[in-house]
Amino acid sequence: MATQWNLNGRYYETCNCDLVCPCLTHQMAAQPSKGDCTFAMAFEVERGRYGDVSLDGLGFIVIGHTPGAMNKGDWSVGLVVDERADEAQRDALTTIASGAAGGPMAALSGLIGKFLGVQGARIRFEDDGRRWSIDAPGLVDMAAEAAMGLDPAAKEPLRLQNTGHPAANDYSLAHVARSHVHAFGLGWDDASGGNNGQFAPFAWRSA
Repeated sequence: MATQWNLNGRYYETCNCDLVCPCLTHQMAAQPSKGDCTFAMAFEVERGRYGDVSLDGLGFIVIGHTPGAMNKGDWSVGLVVDERADEAQRDALTTIASGAAGGPMAALSGLIGKFLGVQGARIRFEDDGRRWSIDAPGLVDMAAEAAMGLDPAAKEPLRLQNTGHPAANDYSLAHVARSHVHAFGLGWDDASGGNNGQFAPFAWRSA
């Protein structure tokens, strides 16, 4: 019988597309804003379990590159895992994040042409509800602020619903203050303030 698992927490993403990412609104068939796409999807696990293995309080970051439209495949993907994870926890997070354990990420596994490996790092998450940042020293440094609508009195950011995104079906939009990725041979540096960001609670579980 397949191992039962669940993860709940907070998800944060930046990519080098302009806000709002065209991959979403064109079912991954659009050419990315810059021609190719580099993305970093960070997950802060509040509560989680893979079989008997507790994943509470850990984090991981999925880093990837697509050479053109996402639906064409040939993605290159690597995984940064919280350095506090022991071997069993690291294996569990890798299995879940890769889609090998089923769940939301399994839908993307057929698009990955090259798995770049797993690297441990101290991952720090900061979130005050409006602004957030994720830092894995030497590998990922990204920060963003919630994108608000026209009403100056609004308390909640702009949101997209029913997106089909594997991380979170509904999520809030964000303006990226900075995004620096230098991992697995992938490199991207941006502080223009114009790139796509998004964030949401996430809840994943085995089928």
